[in-house]
Amino acid sequence: MFDTSKALRRFGATAALVLAFGSTTALADPLGFAAPSNPFGTIFEQMMGGRDGGMNNDNSSYASRGNVQQQNVAPPSQDDADEPATLAANLRRQIVNYPTTESAGTIVIDTPHTYLYYVLGGGRAIRYGIGVGREGFTWSGTQTIARKAEWPDWTPPAEMIARQPYLPRFMAGGPSNPLGARAMYLGDTIYRIHGTNAPETIGTRVSSGCIRLVNADVMDLYSRVNIGTKVVVLPISGARPTRTVHRQAAPAPVPASVASGPAPLPRFN
Repeated sequence: MFDTSKALRRFGATAALVLAFGSTTALADPLGFAAPSNPFGTIFEQMMGGRDGGMNNDNSSYASRGNVQQQNVAPPSQDDADEPATLAANLRRQIVNYPTTESAGTIVIDTPHTYLYYVLGGGRAIRYGIGVGREGFTWSGTQTIARKAEWPDWTPPAEMIARQPYLPRFMAGGPSNPLGARAMYLGDTIYRIHGTNAPETIGTRVSSGCIRLVNADVMDLYSRVNIGTKVVVLPISGARPTRTVHRQAAPAPVPASVASGPAPLPRFN
């Protein structure tokens, strides 16, 4: 006769083993209803986008992924950031109070503080951080913008070649050109307001007399000025005498009493 009680006991034991095995698996891997060989991960992982959306077959235990965390996104590299972000706060382009008698649209170069001001009027100006001439190469005076150029070529003047004979005689415009993205030529001098491919030099005294800005700033300034814009370059107070550069004027006649004396010193233009 079929022993019903014995069959029930066997069935109960088998069910208990199945439940015990299932419970162990569930505790080890909650919601882990996919087979271990399933490359798409568990249902939970698929819903949460784990394991790279299920396309990366990672067989590590759930202990290493027991807590779901947001992915850490690296900040953008400096190469991808805007140039002014590399500058100290005081050297970044900004509107400031600037009482002056100069009319709106004038450029004022504050050489000792390495600032360029574009006068807006009403006691306000846009201030840019700049790099200026190193010791012995600073100058002061009043000029006007005579020419503008985008991505200008660079032809070092003879005076610079004499000091630095290793320099190229010509360099086409482009990102590697030391004049940067824009240039504004001052009168008939050798000086320019221009960009730079070395933004770390802003706020320093490093040039041969030109005024440099980061490319983003020189492009902004370039868009605001016109041919004939007045440029006032202030001297460095307390420093060794600097060159004074004036707009070209007709030479004064030499008095007869000194005509035969020593020749006057040449002016730097």
